[in-house]
Amino acid sequence: MKTPIYLDYNATTPIAPEVAEEMLPYIRSHFGNPSSGYDAGRQNKEAIEKARVQVANLIGALPEEIIFTSGGTESNNHAIRGAVFANSEKGKHIITSQTEHPAVMEVCNYLEKQGYEITWLPVDSFGKVNPADVEKAVRPDTALISIMHANNEVGTIQPIKEIAAIARQYNIFFHTDAAQSVGKIMTGVTELRVDLLSIAGHKLYAPKGIGALYIRDGVKLENLIFGAGQEHGLRPGTENVPYIVALGKACELAKENLGTNNRHLFQMRQRLLDGLKEKCRTTIKLNADLENCLPNTLSVPFENVDAHALASLVSKKVLFSTGSACHADSVEISPVLKAMQVNPRTAAGTVRISTGKYTTIEEVDYAVEAISEIVNKLL
Repeated sequence: MKTPIYLDYNATTPIAPEVAEEMLPYIRSHFGNPSSGYDAGRQNKEAIEKARVQVANLIGALPEEIIFTSGGTESNNHAIRGAVFANSEKGKHIITSQTEHPAVMEVCNYLEKQGYEITWLPVDSFGKVNPADVEKAVRPDTALISIMHANNEVGTIQPIKEIAAIARQYNIFFHTDAAQSVGKIMTGVTELRVDLLSIAGHKLYAPKGIGALYIRDGVKLENLIFGAGQEHGLRPGTENVPYIVALGKACELAKENLGTNNRHLFQMRQRLLDGLKEKCRTTIKLNADLENCLPNTLSVPFENVDAHALASLVSKKVLFSTGSACHADSVEISPVLKAMQVNPRTAAGTVRISTGKYTTIEEVDYAVEAISEIVNKLL
């Protein structure tokens, strides 16, 4: 295979052909402003509302509970800052975890400088938050709990329902960053019982630069930016119609094929893991509990192997990450693995391999051969 095998779907996904096709009319000819009263504008407004329904259907929300954003980072920012600023009477204490994405951690760091107190919850050796720790951290002035649904680096799925029950018991708003889970596993907001949920389009075969935020009916958020009344007045600015249409189509496809895709991701991951265990001359112990993990994600520590050297040497054949995608160019041990108290030497040999709906058996087998060959040379 001349083109490298792509096994970094947690970093980003290709745009699905059906999604690209859906976008084209809104790039080529349907250019009207959705706020305009004539037909060209109304046509685009209707396309936006159709997409809103498609996104809502995927997570079991009401269409009016969805606003479109520029991606997961903006959604997380709006959820966290918007909630605590609009509900300042609740207090200035936030609970989150030590393994959140930077789009959550950096917001909390910012708020800390504004006088908020942040409780950074520890995780176990698989990166899981203990709900009992959440409840212990609750204070009378706790305004928000923000715990990601599934970790982008090791794939661990958090006990969101249990944490949500605690949040409800103490009347605290609960946000979850679901960028990695939406489209891979069930993310129904009614079942999860969350107040706010973030979506990133480029994680589920839509373009980069589009996302959505679920805001449970009745939850107040303060604006991050100000302008006209688009997106229920919460996210002003002329809408990015082609990308919104794309996200809607991607969510529709994800809902239609969730079971099929889930099984395929699991099968490809398992074949990959079995192959590496068979071919590599080193013990492979994963950094996650596969019973409580995204179906496509492997965080693999190759003992006595430098992960960056491995990734570089095999990059013409296989592409993957040496940590969370946002830190792929860093030589430092990832904050996630640090929080999990992974031995530094083990962490230095850890790679993240993530399959996607386009991953084939032939690609997996080719990747196993390529990776194991280099691993064995580096031992």
